Amino acid sequence: MVGIKSYGVHIPRYRLGRETTGWGSSTERAIANFDEDSVTMAVSAGVSCLADISRDSVDSLLFATTTPPYEEKQCASIIATALDLRRDISTADVTGVLRAGTTALRMAMDSLNAGSAKSVLVIASDSRQSAPRADIERNLGDGATAFLLTTDEGAATFEGVNTISENMLDMWRSPGDTFVRSWEDRFMMEEGLERILVEASQSFMEKNGLTAQSFAKVAFHSPDGRRHTGLGRRMGFAEGQIQDPLYGQVGNTGTAFPLMLLAGALEEASEGDLLLVIGYGDGSDALSLRVNSGIATLKERQLLKQDLEAKKILNNYEVYARWRNVWVSDAAARRPAPQPPSVTAMWRESEQNMRLHGARCTNCGKIQYPPQRVCTICQTRDETEPVRLSDRRGSVFTYSMDYLAGATDVPLVITVVNFEGGGRMLCMLTDRELDEIAVDMPVDMSFRKLRVVNGITNYYWKSVPARV
Repeated sequence: MVGIKSYGVHIPRYRLGRETTGWGSSTERAIANFDEDSVTMAVSAGVSCLADISRDSVDSLLFATTTPPYEEKQCASIIATALDLRRDISTADVTGVLRAGTTALRMAMDSLNAGSAKSVLVIASDSRQSAPRADIERNLGDGATAFLLTTDEGAATFEGVNTISENMLDMWRSPGDTFVRSWEDRFMMEEGLERILVEASQSFMEKNGLTAQSFAKVAFHSPDGRRHTGLGRRMGFAEGQIQDPLYGQVGNTGTAFPLMLLAGALEEASEGDLLLVIGYGDGSDALSLRVNSGIATLKERQLLKQDLEAKKILNNYEVYARWRNVWVSDAAARRPAPQPPSVTAMWRESEQNMRLHGARCTNCGKIQYPPQRVCTICQTRDETEPVRLSDRRGSVFTYSMDYLAGATDVPLVITVVNFEGGGRMLCMLTDRELDEIAVDMPVDMSFRKLRVVNGITNYYWKSVPARV
């Protein structure tokens, strides 16, 4: 028996929308900030998922994405380190296809059923790009979804699974491509989505002795909101059974899309409901879940609703284009190229920079960041224990604004954060609006990019305004 014990989501704070100058559409879509990518969003979803759950209980991490920051380097290991998971877990990237999210769920189920793990964290995250102002850009969205699967019943138990594999070149991105490519629209729909999704749903129901009426909600892939309901009807589902696809609010979040819709269905589900999630891309994965009594605890969190409401519409499309390096400002072009980070230093300081470990003095309890050998209070030497600060709420003790630093998001805001329970940290503030910054403002920590130089992505933790 494999069940979902917990879930987490991350929808970036910023949106393109009606008020965005140069966007030219009333449709809203979620956009990652300049210092976010698929890895940082995955970490945020993972932190959300593992709230109140021991990090040491996770035996495996599967990361699904089509937009990894590295062509040759495992991203799951970065995420596992940032989440402060054990070093003896298995990690893997599932990538290269849009249905990687549902494929990762199936791989986790197989691992748990085989007994090779008791708890598997599955995270799907994507930040796909298209040509500026293209039709596809209006329907894409950025975001991440995480599920913790265990051998316990949890909030929902997986009951059935079925997979179809088929070579289908309808959407692709080759090495060196920045933007997603697609083939002729009619071919994509008639020979791709409409045919394969109908076959996937029908073969699943025949295999498991079910009908379309058996399901309370169904979550599945689609290219846009207009065709989402039509696809559902072709599979035999009534409009009330089709989970809200979040078009006009978030957009299609790639590998995370069907998983995010599943999270939304769980937030509305009742005990006994049967749910169906269908991924698409070079075939299809279909998985069903039976909602259990544990759903009551899960529904209390309402994480998807929380992230949907915590939004800020970007003022100008040019800002978004600059975030994605589509347009480079003259000021940035005049500055000398930044120096690449030291890989040796990044490895040596991984505990404090990636895991965000401070040090607690075992003699007097003082917490210091970064860790120090000598306690500033009792002067005890080399008697400390690590303490994780990444999941602690903090407040702004003081801050400054730098208009000359050449930052992507001017001004560069530096905060001194006091953590609940002790500890203080100097760090950047991101996802911020200048009129909301104030002393004592509550903040959370967020794993973000500092910069990318020579192909090396330098990650660190920043403070962000607390959403709750």
